[in-house]
Amino acid sequence: MAPPQGQMRPGRQLAVLGFIFVVLYLLVFFAGANGSVKDRLEPKLGLDLIGGTRVTLEATNSVDGKPPTAENLEEARQIIESRVNGLGVAEAEVVTEGNRNIVISLPGENRNLDEVGSAAELRFRKVLKAADGSGTIAAPPAATPTPSGSAVPTPSGGATPTPSGSGAPKATSSPSGGQGGMAPASPSATPTPSASPSAATPTPSASAEPVPASIEEQRKAVEQKVGAAAWQAANALQAPADLTADPSLGDKLKPFGTLSPQEVAVLPAQMQFNVPTIGCPTQLDKRPPASISDPKQQVVACEGGASKYLLDQAKVLGTDVDDADAVLDQTNSWVVSLDFSGEGQSKWTALTRESFNNEGQACDATALGQDGKCRVAVVLDNEIVSSPEIQGVLTGNSQITGNFNQKDASALAGQLRYGALPVTFEQQEAQNVTATLGASHLRAGLLAAGIGMLLVIIYSFFYYRLLGSVIFLSLILSALLVFGALVVLGRQIGFTLTLAGIAGMIVSLGVAADSFVIYFERLKDEIREGRSPRSAVPRAWIRARRTIISANAITLLSAVVLYVVSVGTVKGFAFALGLATVLDLVVVFLFRHPIMTMFARTRAFLSPRVSGLGRALPARNQPTQQPRNPRAKEA
Repeated sequence: MAPPQGQMRPGRQLAVLGFIFVVLYLLVFFAGANGSVKDRLEPKLGLDLIGGTRVTLEATNSVDGKPPTAENLEEARQIIESRVNGLGVAEAEVVTEGNRNIVISLPGENRNLDEVGSAAELRFRKVLKAADGSGTIAAPPAATPTPSGSAVPTPSGGATPTPSGSGAPKATSSPSGGQGGMAPASPSATPTPSASPSAATPTPSASAEPVPASIEEQRKAVEQKVGAAAWQAANALQAPADLTADPSLGDKLKPFGTLSPQEVAVLPAQMQFNVPTIGCPTQLDKRPPASISDPKQQVVACEGGASKYLLDQAKVLGTDVDDADAVLDQTNSWVVSLDFSGEGQSKWTALTRESFNNEGQACDATALGQDGKCRVAVVLDNEIVSSPEIQGVLTGNSQITGNFNQKDASALAGQLRYGALPVTFEQQEAQNVTATLGASHLRAGLLAAGIGMLLVIIYSFFYYRLLGSVIFLSLILSALLVFGALVVLGRQIGFTLTLAGIAGMIVSLGVAADSFVIYFERLKDEIREGRSPRSAVPRAWIRARRTIISANAITLLSAVVLYVVSVGTVKGFAFALGLATVLDLVVVFLFRHPIMTMFARTRAFLSPRVSGLGRALPARNQPTQQPRNPRAKEA
């Protein structure tokens, strides 16, 4: 039996542990700490403990599903943070999680943050055709588009609105002819789609673009779903289907009404527009983000949930807008004032000239306004904000008008001012917790942690007696280390303790208890084998150490994997579990083993009733029987 290697000096390891405590709590009280002692000892609590709003956004890509680049994700985070701050929100936190997620946290306040994650891709598209968007086939589609507002030049341009006969606002050109204006289209001037002979006339900008392979595959799946007959009938349409001329066509196209918004999004724009069973409320308006974001493609969008428009390529983008502000116009209504950049102003002027003159007769009669001029749709993401008729060539700043209140106008202006997101997002998780409920969660979490620790301590003293004091002191030291680490990490890296994090720490109590059992039971085995308590402690430590390290390593590995693949509050559980496991190993090496070495030198450790070693010490003191020798001893 080889003796233990080296002489154990527990004082050194305890001194190292004391040094760690001193450094940690110096950081707690002085590193970035302000206020009273109570304030310096407060960890950063999560929204579920103090109340607030938390939204998790996941980056999506409707074409290939690949995650965005790190640069695009960081750019999106900065834009979203600017939008949140622009709402007047204080102490908001916007961070990236993994390679797809952005988490917005607003402690202490409940607020709707849905709009800050919208792409805010602004497009100005000419309205080429209009049709009924109800999605019903009971009657012939008679399109009666009603624009939601008008866009007019700013007062500096010299255009002033004058009341028309219909009572709708209308802007006239200035005497100098420098600027014109926009007015809403009149519904009474809109013929039905079937009345237009030019409905099938392609425009110069309607050139076909190559379709990504994945979109083509999705289209084939949709074709199989609706059936060959329905697909061929829809593909043959050159204009919105006239069901009065061919009533059987409605039955053929009916399967398109069963498609989901995701399936409708992959259809060609002409098919989305021409098939009457594809409607606005349940399909077109609910397509995934970025479904019509490509500025080089013609697209279909809805206005008011009842009219669908075939829109031209986007000649002016949101990136051409230099500034945007929510202001009150001359009628005391909220509008969004647009200030274009130099190049953007040139594009905007060219688009208004093209629309005012209806160059190439690109705009169908169904899409013209009350004065027979083309309309330009202001498209934000998948929605048409307004579609005013162009009343003149605009060479200055313009306005987006609609049914805005101050909040909506400010939100839209903020989205345009800070730019469009380079990545589209879908909301994966949203939490709104009141402060009262958060305080209740905190009390419940602390109570559960206290009960768990108390049960472990009671069992330890009942079963191990004196050794139970080692377990008790170890748990207290671990708790102090974890608490100090939470305070420091909250200030340095923004880690917040959530209810899930408290659950992770409670689970770590079981891991700590396992390491105690492994060590103490190994110690009993060593004493039963005949070793003295003093020599059994280091021997038991050497053999139990491998098992303790392996068990903690497995727990730590599980926490790391869970942290990497999870989203939201589950990450807090994984981080807290991993942190508590690491600190438990520190206590095992720097406190538990040294203190056991010191206990082994006391008389109380030799008493079975006091030490908790039970029958191990009496078994060691019993004389061992000599094995019988079958061979007789020779004289």
